[in-house]
Amino acid sequence: MFETAKNSIEFKLWGRFALFTDPLTKIGGEKCSYHLPTYEALKGVCKSIYWKPTIIWVIDAVRVMKRIRTQTKGTKPLNYGGVYSSEKIPGKKQENFNDLAIYTFLSDVEYHVRAHFEWNCHHKTLEKDRIDGKHFAIAKRVLERGGRQDIFLGTRDCQGYVEPCVFGEGEGAYDGDDEIVYGLMFHGFDYPDETGTNELHARFWHPTIRKGVLTFERPEDCKYRKFVRKMDVKSFGTGNVKSVELEAEELGVTE
Repeated sequence: MFETAKNSIEFKLWGRFALFTDPLTKIGGEKCSYHLPTYEALKGVCKSIYWKPTIIWVIDAVRVMKRIRTQTKGTKPLNYGGVYSSEKIPGKKQENFNDLAIYTFLSDVEYHVRAHFEWNCHHKTLEKDRIDGKHFAIAKRVLERGGRQDIFLGTRDCQGYVEPCVFGEGEGAYDGDDEIVYGLMFHGFDYPDETGTNELHARFWHPTIRKGVLTFERPEDCKYRKFVRKMDVKSFGTGNVKSVELEAEELGVTE
């Protein structure tokens, strides 16, 4: 394990809309957001801030800073012959057209997030890239600049923004509530390059907000899993990954 100062970041995350899709609502092409951000969505935000295959982001907790509000909007997703997806059905002729669907978004969201990175020990060839101080220095620098890639709140339709903050400071919308308990909710995916197996699994859990803070279970502690499909492990090595030392030098950051 690392010292907190060497691998942990805290940031404010906000946007006009968010859509953390409940998979049960995808039937018929319509989507409805969970009231809370999922672990997988926040992990995606961390990866948009800074990521290399050397590290795995672990989401520790999130504070809900603004009241949960929803808003429905009519959208026109592309319908691939009855399949609301970018994946076409092999061997079947399909007529693509824009359909009408109602999406339920979260409106005017703001969160404080605390996360840390750990080494991805399944990539043995990147062992020399495990220099926590340099990864941490780069992560801090790019967080101050708003991230390396575009930030999305659950979907590309919902633009998000990040900036550093101190987790625990400021008044959250649900700080005065002892507990808010939710039912079964999607947690995240177990990807082969993070588990070492050639299978993709989905994780589920029962979240509870305590004093405005949602503390996430670690992926390996989630009790409910569902096999999705076979998936090959992505291959990373020194030949296709820039070393963290070179990145730090190019950015002019020091430990």
